Amino acid sequence: MRDVVSITKPKLFIAENVKGLTDLDNVKDIIEYDFADADNGGYIVIPAKVLYAADYGVPQSRSRVIFFGFKKSALREEALKALTSKETPLSYDPYPQKTHGTEEMPYVTCSDAFVGLEEPSVSLDPSQKKYSKAKFMGTHCQGQTEIKLDSIGPTIRSEHHGNIEYRRLSAEHGGKHHDELSAGLEERRLTVRECARIQTFPDDYEFILPRTEEHASLSSSESYKIIGNAVPCVLAYNIAKNISEKWNLYFKP
Repeated sequence: MRDVVSITKPKLFIAENVKGLTDLDNVKDIIEYDFADADNGGYIVIPAKVLYAADYGVPQSRSRVIFFGFKKSALREEALKALTSKETPLSYDPYPQKTHGTEEMPYVTCSDAFVGLEEPSVSLDPSQKKYSKAKFMGTHCQGQTEIKLDSIGPTIRSEHHGNIEYRRLSAEHGGKHHDELSAGLEERRLTVRECARIQTFPDDYEFILPRTEEHASLSSSESYKIIGNAVPCVLAYNIAKNISEKWNLYFKP
């Protein structure tokens, strides 16, 4: 990515990676230094921060480290001073302020995210009809827990079918959604659409696609990976919106 920045010379770039990167010795500092060195040292890289997706209206316990890089020669003099100061003034801070997690604006829950979704057996949405059929392997394995409807969801992983969390476990496997089980609803993992909802994709994003002259087919396995690899749409929106509102404050005409 640093090489691409050096070639394209954008006024601003944003990079994202997993939270665990910050736990590795000096890795965050090395990445910040390498990004700053792009285009012969032409960039200011703001110290990276970990953003918690639920703080921005995403119904998911997902944390990601975000890097911002500003092209020095494109910045206004006041912005250059602000972005290189020990503490960036709030008016110049590229990181968006939290929008959720307060009494006035609580976290978005899985129940909130799943409003209007029908069970796969009756849904007409191809992405809601498809879900992993991987067998239950015991709670000691990854991806074998049941989501809590009254809370935020788990981190959606870009992995194979056996690591997709359960929408509902059977009573035998420790399921807690007793009303649903009493109504005869079966044990199953999250559908492709439910994972997309947790990642805040709009419903007009189609993930299960047949092969056509315009595009290749897209299976449920490939869809799970695409969704899990994505930055949650609402988190990305908050990042972009904050930058958009401050753009003229940062950059020369």
